[in-house]
Parts: sequence; C-alpha cells; structure tokens
Amino acid sequence: MRRTPGRRGATDINREGDDAREIHLVVDEGGARLDRYLADHAPGQSRSHLHRLIGQGRVTVDGVVQSAASFRVGKGQRIAVDLPEPAALEVLPEAIPLDVLYEDDDLLVVNKAPGMVVHPAPGHRSGTLVAAILGRGVVLSGIGGVARPGIVHRIDKDTSGVLVIAKNDLAHAGLAEQFREHSMERVYEAIVHGAPGADKGTVDAPIGRDPRDRLRMAVVPEQLGRHAVTHFVVRERLGAYSHLDLRLETGRTHQIRVHMAYIGHPVAGDPVYARRNPLALPGQALHARSLGFAHPRTGLRMTFAAPLPDAMEDALMRLRRQQ
Repeated sequence: MRRTPGRRGATDINREGDDAREIHLVVDEGGARLDRYLADHAPGQSRSHLHRLIGQGRVTVDGVVQSAASFRVGKGQRIAVDLPEPAALEVLPEAIPLDVLYEDDDLLVVNKAPGMVVHPAPGHRSGTLVAAILGRGVVLSGIGGVARPGIVHRIDKDTSGVLVIAKNDLAHAGLAEQFREHSMERVYEAIVHGAPGADKGTVDAPIGRDPRDRLRMAVVPEQLGRHAVTHFVVRERLGAYSHLDLRLETGRTHQIRVHMAYIGHPVAGDPVYARRNPLALPGQALHARSLGFAHPRTGLRMTFAAPLPDAMEDALMRLRRQQ
C-alpha cells in the first residue's frame, strides 16, 4: 500500500549575528517522535545529528527544553532547534578536475565521475567531491557540517552523474525542502541482470538496515524501514541483461540498488547486491542521468543531464553486438 507523506510544517532558518543559527517549526500533524519529526522537516539535518542536539538541550517545544528524543509532538506546537556553528572546516581543498554543468552564486551542478566519493568518510579522507569543489575556491553552505558542506544529496561512490551542491544556507534549505517534498525530478539509467516481466513498473517497498548485515540496506517490514518508491521503464532487452530508465520518487540509501535486487534484477557490477560481475564492470552500472529542480532563489525550473560514463557505454555496445 502506498503511503502519502504528511504535510510539511512551517520552517525558517534564522541568523541573529554570526554565532546563532536556529530552525523554527510549527507542527502540522501530531503524534510523531520528536527526533523523527525533526528529521522529516528540518532542512539538511540527519536524524542522528538531531538526536544528539536533543540530548544536548538544543531543542525546545513551546519554549521548554525537551531532552527526550521519544517525546511525541502535538499539532500546533512550536519547535525551535539551536544549531551549533560548524567548527573550522576540516576538509582540505584539492586540485581535482570536475565536470561542471552549471554554476551561479547559489548552486554548483556537476557530473560526478564514477569512483569519486562525495564527502570524506572513513577510508576516504581525500580525493572527495567536496575537496575538489573547495579546490575551486568555492564557498559552500554550512548546514551539512564540517565534513559535508553544501551536500544536499549524495550518489554512491561508483555511481556517476548529476549532483547539485549548495553554496549557501538559503540554497541548501530550498533544495532540501524539494527533496523532502519529492518535487525533484531524478532519472537514472542502469544495466540490470535479467529481464523484467513488464516493460514498466513500480517498486513500492520500505528500505532499512539489513538486520542480518548492518553494512547493507534491504527491503524490511514497514515499521522497520522508510517509505521508498522507484519507477522503472525497460529501454532495451539485451539477452541476460536489460537497460532501464529509473525515476526516484523517494531517495533512500542505495534505493535503486536495493529495489532492483529485491525484484530479482540487481544492477550489473554491484559489489554488494549482485555478488557476481560477469561483465567485468569497475562498479555498479548506475548513472544519475538527469536532475530537475526549482532554483531555490528564483524559482526557475532547471534540468541538467549528463551522458553515460565510458564503462556503461562500452558494456551496452558489447551486449548489443551479442544480440
């Protein structure tokens, strides 16, 4: 059964001088846990980060500090979140070439190369997209924190394609709101194992941590996961493989990779969910082909597209020749 996201509460980010940053919310629908409600409504903030802020006494409900993440919010209540200023940026700029599709004072849109990590993480402290952007002298939004400034959304290390980066908090908040409201248009291309029975379809299945392997994501019972919807269209049937267009209605971790594996058609070359790689691909054959959104300052609708990386083009050519 398809679930409809609740309406979003009023949100504002206020700056009062250089040392205060706050998020203000008016609860539009009560009953949710405080940390979950904030994660669904506060721009650019992860649930774990908000959980820590609650424990630090940085969240008030109707003017009273609320230190219990499990507190159930009520309709009409006013929530304020005091965001700490980010520490001095810990990511060092690096001179790494980038394929820039668009840039203005608010945004940077790039075609991320396969194999590049978006932001620093254990084992990937250098060579990241964030370091490359800083190497261009670009100032980024601080909402994402010191390790992931400007990062509104991510694509996996071995997934290529279009990514938008926020240069300031206004842009970050505006883009994050569009992601929450599912008004971003995100189209991917993939090569998958097998042939779907229908030329198009929808996978509507909640995604959460795999209870048997915490390093993987999986389709899980509704109460344990987050709503996730992926639409697909078959572009080509290529023997033991298929070439798909996929549109994300939601944006969960590894969503396309998990959903395709769930219906028995894992993404070719996926080292986690496919397990075998007879096409000898360097990583999963998944590409974020286009991204459409409203410019957070002007409201102008913008769409950007990036061509398939060489490895995917080569794989498709090989499969076509075998037909």
